[in-house]
Amino acid sequence: MADKEKTKNNRKTRDRILDAALDIFSRKGYHDTRMDEIVEEAHTSKGSIYFHFPNKERLFVALVDQFSSLLERRVSEAIESEPQGMGRVRVAIETVLETFGKYRRPAKILLVQAVGLGQVFEKKRLEVTDHFAGMIRRYLEEAVDVGDIAPIDSEVVAHAWMGAIYSLVIQWVYTGEPTSERISEALVPLLLKSVDFDADAESDV
Repeated sequence: MADKEKTKNNRKTRDRILDAALDIFSRKGYHDTRMDEIVEEAHTSKGSIYFHFPNKERLFVALVDQFSSLLERRVSEAIESEPQGMGRVRVAIETVLETFGKYRRPAKILLVQAVGLGQVFEKKRLEVTDHFAGMIRRYLEEAVDVGDIAPIDSEVVAHAWMGAIYSLVIQWVYTGEPTSERISEALVPLLLKSVDFDADAESDV
């Protein structure tokens, strides 16, 4: 019982540290953030932070992993009831955009601050990009298998789509425009048409 309570308290402390780090990193940037500031914001001790995260780099990477897991979970839940095909592809893209729109601060950390911070951060950012491009690729291949679209180079298409999504979301992170709703309304039909799928025809069926 005591071990369970200790584990629960450790998890709460770790979550509190991550929340504090997210707040400060998103406001001040990686280089200008000091661990002492996170200690103060999290209402914990420096020893407690270093117990969970040996250094600032590991703490930053943990935030990227946390947001990546959130994205994957939301996409998986959204497509769960969708049959294989372009409907699943559309829902996956819309969910990614909606999640970026709802979580601006972690989006900023992943897409803006992680760029140019060094090999470890760039490797992590590319890992996240490759992971979600792989998901999109898998859904596109399912759509080919069920006959929704003609055979395509799904790897190239998936990465091109992620590039388009990232570019618009980065613009939104910096300026607040275009909103995630505008991005979704304009971009999703454009991406679907790029593989010769007519979303309007689908909705008429």
